Amino acid sequence: MSALTDVREVMRRDQVWSFLKDEQKQVDVSHDVILYVEGLNLSFDGFKALNDLNLYVNDGELRCLIGANGAGKTTLMDVVTGKTTPDSGSVYFGQSINLLQHDEADIAQLGIGRKFQKPTVFEALSVFDNLELSLKQQKSVLPMLFARLTPTEIDRIDEVLNVIGLKEQCFMQAGALSHGQKQWLEIGMLLVAEPRLLLIDEPVAGMTAQETERTAELLTSLAGERTVIVVEHDMEFVRSIARTVTVLHQGSVLAEGTMDQVQNNPDVIEVYLGEAP
Repeated sequence: MSALTDVREVMRRDQVWSFLKDEQKQVDVSHDVILYVEGLNLSFDGFKALNDLNLYVNDGELRCLIGANGAGKTTLMDVVTGKTTPDSGSVYFGQSINLLQHDEADIAQLGIGRKFQKPTVFEALSVFDNLELSLKQQKSVLPMLFARLTPTEIDRIDEVLNVIGLKEQCFMQAGALSHGQKQWLEIGMLLVAEPRLLLIDEPVAGMTAQETERTAELLTSLAGERTVIVVEHDMEFVRSIARTVTVLHQGSVLAEGTMDQVQNNPDVIEVYLGEAP
């Protein structure tokens, strides 16, 4: 009998009643686009962080966003996840969900997950406990009072442990994991909530070469069933995972295409190297 099967027997608590759970809205991707960003503008004390930015991301793709510090990458992610409100423009999740009408909590419930650069796992808890706490459920007092892990939820955690490669570390304290393993755990904490869109910020910063390679495999495996947008400065890592790269500069899209196409784009060369070919 596996450790997770044992847990199924000892971690039984009263189940959340179905009428207390939020239902996730269906995302209309009938046009194959899951994220529409159009005419986005945002200024901070006169600084134009986003400048008439337009971006379209297809359902199931792995998109990389690159650009110098201050190019607008983090600000864009802040707007998409409801952390920041733009001055003008529109952001739609699929054809019909206007993200600008929702707050951060609502957007997470809609199926958009975000991972920041620095891992934010609960280090005093086990890997399993971290994943359990992240299961998608209504977090108000009454549902949590009656919450328990169902066999289906335990199977979901088991599945995610396999995806992120931490099955053997299941009951290890999260604080004892390596830096790379903590990054994978945090990705797993997003995955248990079954998001349709993942926003991942600099996932390989501080990783060993082996951890970087494993992260590339992990993110590549996630695309398809879900959409993944990665912000990263490591160009070799970007080259290893991305089919489409979007280059941001001064709050706008400067170029878009394959890694080879953007590296050979005259505008990109002029901005980042100071000379045209």
